[in-house]
Amino acid sequence: MTSQIITLIGVLLGALTSFVATNWAERARFRQTLATRWDERKLDAYIEYMSCVKEVVRAARQAMEAREHGDDNAESIAEMQAAEARRSVLFEGLILLCDDAAADAARAVNQRTWDLLRLARRAEADASGQHRELGRLVIEALNTLHVAARQDLAMQHPMPSPGRRQTPAP
Repeated sequence: MTSQIITLIGVLLGALTSFVATNWAERARFRQTLATRWDERKLDAYIEYMSCVKEVVRAARQAMEAREHGDDNAESIAEMQAAEARRSVLFEGLILLCDDAAADAARAVNQRTWDLLRLARRAEADASGQHRELGRLVIEALNTLHVAARQDLAMQHPMPSPGRRQTPAP
């Protein structure tokens, strides 16, 4: 009788251990699946937002260059306005998904973009060259956002750029 009780306890202990281990593994797999799903959404949000900012910059640049050459820039201004409206919506989605450092970098991109838009909306053509500088500042802010996004996504830089030294892993 004692040996049967010991055997029964062993079977129950084995079943409990198996249940706990399986449950733990399933929870870990679920958390990994969930994290991967959010990382994919986050990456998509970064890409869409940054692409849209570049559309805004391109349209603003075209509007200012048309104005400098005395051409009609109404079409470029309309395109710029539409891209800006889309950028604003994409920013809200990005802020919901990204970490604080990336959010701060995205806010800096917004500020630089708004500075460029203000200049592009001016009716007078007194901004010769100034739009190039503001465009450069937007691109610098985007580069900072790229770094923050890679950190948020826990990514290493995929390939060293020319002139960038690759440091060996410790």
